[in-house]
Amino acid sequence: MKTNQPAFQETILDSINDGVFTIDKDWKITSFNKSAEKITGISKKEAMGKRCRDVFRADVCEKDCVLESTLQTGKPCINKTVHIINRKGKKIPISVSTAILKTSSGKIAGGVETFRDMSVIEELKREILGKHRFADIITKDHTMLKIFDVLPGMAKSDSTILITGDSGTGKELLAHAIHSLSNRADGPFISVNCGALPDSLLESELFGYKKGAFTDAKQDKPGRFHLAKGGAIFLDEIGDISKAMQVKLLRVLQEKRFDPLGSVKSEEADVRIITATNQELSKLVEEKKFRKDLYYRINVLTIKLPPLKQRKRDIPLLIEHFINHFNSIYQKEVIGLDDEAVSILMKHSFPGNIRELQNIIEHALIMCSSRTVTKEHLPEYLMESNGSNDVETAIPENIQDFEKQRIVAALEQNRYSKQKTAEQLGMHPTTLWRKMKKFNLDFS
Repeated sequence: MKTNQPAFQETILDSINDGVFTIDKDWKITSFNKSAEKITGISKKEAMGKRCRDVFRADVCEKDCVLESTLQTGKPCINKTVHIINRKGKKIPISVSTAILKTSSGKIAGGVETFRDMSVIEELKREILGKHRFADIITKDHTMLKIFDVLPGMAKSDSTILITGDSGTGKELLAHAIHSLSNRADGPFISVNCGALPDSLLESELFGYKKGAFTDAKQDKPGRFHLAKGGAIFLDEIGDISKAMQVKLLRVLQEKRFDPLGSVKSEEADVRIITATNQELSKLVEEKKFRKDLYYRINVLTIKLPPLKQRKRDIPLLIEHFINHFNSIYQKEVIGLDDEAVSILMKHSFPGNIRELQNIIEHALIMCSSRTVTKEHLPEYLMESNGSNDVETAIPENIQDFEKQRIVAALEQNRYSKQKTAEQLGMHPTTLWRKMKKFNLDFS
């Protein structure tokens, strides 16, 4: 009895727990197993004959397609993590492997991709990080953890929030986190850098304009307040706006309405306003550079983000996060920094804060051709400034000294309660005991 080969192959594919699909040379899907249906929420009938990028809508489809790289280079990909959007619009992490399909004569017929749903693994990672991660903000710093504690309550309120902090401390990231926890989370999040635009452009950008409002106004253009309806608008560098613009913004806060340029009818401002600045607004008020009434309007709830030089214990955590991030982007397998490279970063004062650290790690991974980053892979300016340190507290020479210093500081802060210290450091009490023994820390 002759076996029905296509049906036989389909049965095999459907028995595999991983999602599997194949494409022909035109990138059209030629097979799609049951696990692929389950993970994506898309039926085989819908997927067959469509281009794979139209089905998966992955973050690498447009410019870093894994399967395309395999077909071009002939090299298979093993377990690369990417994200796809499923039928319900949910972003799902998957682990992808690819290979080339060839005919019996050795000609390329297409490609095959297997993928595994990593949602459970990602959930476990989030569980392990626990309170040390809030949205995309990662920290073990006690000041930041206190901010995490009050953030949900602030988010549920519709009051205006002012976020202060040096450039690069993550003010926009925090604003995103607030919005994602708010009652307006399903609405848009619109960001505007007020310091990047002159007054005339900023007004039209925020409030929009009607056709004929000025020479180049060929048609109506909605402003950012209109686009943010039902959601939130983030006004970054609020301290840079002019006195005239401050008056217009004050009206929006007081009356919840705004006037598009050239319009005879005002619009409702149905938005949550979040502002941010790296300046001392109270000082600007004293100098009469910023309106006192506007200051009190935007300063209903305030969050002050500390600079990275005051969050030294977060540096190893952030390094690991950025390494994982850029490994994925540049298809690298860097496992970390050696002690000397870590020591250099621990001594640096980071005037550019987290944004600077991110740029340093990206530079290092681009330059690194091995699995470990050394000082040779770091930007040159770090070598030049390594001899000086403007941080008042002593900086440890290596990662072991840093960890010991961190444990001692936490023990002192918690009056030597091992339970509370372990909770603050995000580790199990047994792990803390083991590390204390390793560093000869006897506080019993």
